[in-house]
This record gives sequence, structure tokens and C-alpha cells, in this order.
Amino acid sequence: MTLPDLARRIFAVSHLTGQFTLRSGLTASEYFDKYRFEGDPVLLDEIARAMAPLVPSDTEVLAGLEMGGIPVVTALGRHTGLPCAFVRKQAKPYGTCRLAEGADVAGRRVLVIEDVVTSGGQIVLSTADLRAIGADIDKALCVIDREQGGSEALDAEGIGLISLLTATDLHDAA
Repeated sequence: MTLPDLARRIFAVSHLTGQFTLRSGLTASEYFDKYRFEGDPVLLDEIARAMAPLVPSDTEVLAGLEMGGIPVVTALGRHTGLPCAFVRKQAKPYGTCRLAEGADVAGRRVLVIEDVVTSGGQIVLSTADLRAIGADIDKALCVIDREQGGSEALDAEGIGLISLLTATDLHDAA
């Protein structure tokens, strides 16, 4: 499947119009409902297949952010063979009490995986937490960059953003 074909499918499945409040606090008249493409196993597999070549060659662990990054990182791990960590917004106070479940991140080159990036706020917060437990992170990979300042916010924190698609790509393909 070509990237424009994939963009058309993602747009058709996930694009909604109306009034939406984003994680950043901004309001938007359009929304890409990530759970609609993440909940479609065939489409999610195509997305992961297209993302796999974007994973930097020195990556040792893929770290998916709660909650939307978890299905993406799992599918991407299948295509790259890399171990996955599942990153909570905060460590739970019981069980293992870990921030990152699954693969160990300490002392390893970690690529943060997210579904949709608007302001980049959750990537900034989670990367700081992961760095605090020893992860070496300088890049994040997302399915969709909404092109609303996320890339610039991440750059300011020393995190380069790699995106499979942008909002512009999706609109152009629709």
C-alpha cells in the first residue's frame, strides 16, 4: 500500500468534524480519532509496516505511551523485532510500581512511540520521566503530526519528531 493510499484510509476511518477539546486544551473543529485506526487490526498493521523503516537503526527499545501509543508500539514491535516498553503516565502504587512495563529502558537507546501529536506535551513529560530512570532518548515517532507546534516543543527538549503522516498529508490524500 502506498503512503497516499494509507493516508486516505486513515482519513476515511478516523476523521471527525464537530467541536473537540484536545489534550493540549486547544479546541478544534476536526479530530483524528486514533482509536478508530488503532482498533482496526488490518489498518494498524499497515500503519506499523509503513512506520518500521522510520525507526532509527540505533534504536534498542520502542516505548509506547499510555494509552494510544500502546497498540501502535505493539504492532510496530512485530514489524521491527524490537522489544517494547509500555509507558504509564505515572507509576502505579502497587505490583511492580514501574513507570515503564515490559522491556527495560535504563541505559538503552529508546524511541518514544505516540499515535497523534498536537502540542507534544505528553511526549515531553514521559520522556523526562524515562530519562530520569536512565533511558537515552532523542527521538519520538508518531502516526500523525497535527502540525500544531508539537515538533517545535519537542525540539526545545532535545527530541526530534519523526512522523509517518501530517495533517496536511491526510487532507491532501482525502
